[in-house]
Amino acid sequence: MRIGVIGFGKTGKAVAATILRNKAHVLEWVVRRSTRLDHRSVPEFLGEESDEPALIYSSQRATIGQILDAQPVDMIVDFSSESGIEFYGDEAVKRKITIISGISHYGEETQDLLGRYAEKTAVFWSPNITLGVNYLLLAAQFLRKILPSIDMVILEEHFREKPGVSGTAKVMAAALDIDEAQIKTVRAGGIIGRHEIICGFPFQTVRLTHDSITREAFGNGAIFVAEHMAGKPEGLYTFEQLLLPYFSKDEAS
Repeated sequence: MRIGVIGFGKTGKAVAATILRNKAHVLEWVVRRSTRLDHRSVPEFLGEESDEPALIYSSQRATIGQILDAQPVDMIVDFSSESGIEFYGDEAVKRKITIISGISHYGEETQDLLGRYAEKTAVFWSPNITLGVNYLLLAAQFLRKILPSIDMVILEEHFREKPGVSGTAKVMAAALDIDEAQIKTVRAGGIIGRHEIICGFPFQTVRLTHDSITREAFGNGAIFVAEHMAGKPEGLYTFEQLLLPYFSKDEAS
């Protein structure tokens, strides 16, 4: 599978490195805003041993059409920013390229745009693309279904510089019918990311916790999604749709 990555910040670099290490797929390129490193080799820059043709492109010097003409891909994985889709979205839809977005937050207008794109190509979006967080959320939803009256509180911890409340925590709150006031936030040191859902049953407590140890967890999640999105028809997909078959006693297809 040929993959292009949009965004080359801390998470984008980790995602690119994870794809390079996976021999079942090919990282064709990454795109970043800055012109620094333009046309440098991704493996060389990251210190990864790879023969893949991965190049760094600047969105200031090349259009997505020019990049795709030179190095076509099957899927675009986006770890840039909310506005990143404006750079590649129309062209991806035109070429029927699957879009995989790990952007933590989209406003209503951008979500509507994703919906329109999904009418013409396969689009996946998850505010947190790690496999563990999404498994945790599904497990909590099952607990809520078993006993709707249980108390639930969300605790999210991240690095000191992270602004606002975690987008993942907000998505969890909405999915579990928890008031956002019940999200407790901690900002300290270099914590990459922790989400905990505390479930207060009568006479017992269940704690569901996920820790992101390194940002490569986002790369593993992106590869999981890419493999499960292969061959999907147009439509807007969520992690829940990809994971639910695994909650059956029968082997997931």
